[in-house]
Order: sequence, then structure tokens, then C-alpha cells
Amino acid sequence: MSKTVYKQHLKKIFDFSAALLALFFIWPILLVIYILLRISIGSPVLFRQARPGLKGAPFTIYKFRTMADTKDSSGRLLPDQDRTPRVGQILRSSSLDELPELFNVLKGEMSLVGPRPLIMRYLERYSPEQARRNDAVPGITGWAQINGRNDLTWEEKFNLDVWYVDHCSFKLDISIIVKTFWKVFRREGISREGHFSSPEFMGTLAKKEHPQ
Repeated sequence: MSKTVYKQHLKKIFDFSAALLALFFIWPILLVIYILLRISIGSPVLFRQARPGLKGAPFTIYKFRTMADTKDSSGRLLPDQDRTPRVGQILRSSSLDELPELFNVLKGEMSLVGPRPLIMRYLERYSPEQARRNDAVPGITGWAQINGRNDLTWEEKFNLDVWYVDHCSFKLDISIIVKTFWKVFRREGISREGHFSSPEFMGTLAKKEHPQ
């Protein structure tokens, strides 16, 4: 199968078919998670946020909300780890909070495999080479996720993302999906040492100008 034919035509068909099949089988799991979050965190259960898609065009990503809006006596939000109940921690460590993104795949906004959609303000912080990660539809999992995930630096992640953009193929996507299940099972790379979640990307240039 030609890589070009797959990237331009067959990848969308594969994504839609696989996402629809997955949702058919896992809807009871989604229902149970919804009920648990509704009890432990409250409403809304879904987290919605604008993320950059193909070529940086914004779309609304769907995830299960894992953190409550608990505030201190001054009205400020508590640290992430203090706002995440046990069920939220389980969802994060097992990546089950990502399951609603299958609806983004059905809508054509995401792919099963591709660079992870980050946050909109990062777009202006990318170098020209790093910005090439947006030349592919963002994915639920990706080459960076099976090669270190949050154990990697931002620069290492972006290098892997760009590599994927240049080498995307059906065989590679299947390999990434299979390895993702193994990584999730072993709970590897959930967060970097000393961080509950990934530290914010401030830009490679800024990091060089202000070394820590």
C-alpha cells in the first residue's frame, strides 16, 4: 500500500471504522465512567477545550474530566494533584480519560494515530521545524507516546512527532496502536519525575535564553 494513498484517503476510512467499532464495544465502560465521575466530581463530566488540529485549525477536544474545581480559602484553585480524586487518578494512569476522543475521530477532527493535540498558545512557540507536527491530523496516540511519552522533553516529543509526519503508513499506525496498549497496560511514561502533569512548553528559544 502506497504511503501517499494511505495518508490522503485510506487513513480516514480506517480511523472512522475503527473508532465506530471501538465505541460499539466500550459504551458500557463509558457509561460506568460517566456515573463514577458524576458522583465523585460532579457536572460537567466531560472536559472540553479548543486544541489545534490539522494545520493548526482549532477544534473542541473531548475528554473525561479528572479534576474537581476545589479552591482554597482565598478562592484559588488547589494544585492539580489535590484536585484529582482517586477515580480521576485511575483514569489518568490508565489513559481511560482519553476515550471520548473517539468521538473527535468520528468527526474527522482527530485520528487514532498522530501527534497529540496540545494547547492553542503553543502554536506561536514552535520553531518552523516543530510546527510541522501540525501537518498531520492529531491523534489519540502517537509515535512520541510509545517512545517515552511524558518521560521525554518537549523537544524530543516534537522531533518524534515530525518523524511520524514524514513516515506515516498503515503498518506504522498498526504498530503504534498495538504498542500503545502495551504501554498503557504497563503504565509507562504517565508523568515526568517531579511533575503531576507535563510542565508547560515555553518554547525552545526561551529555554536556551533562560537556562535553568
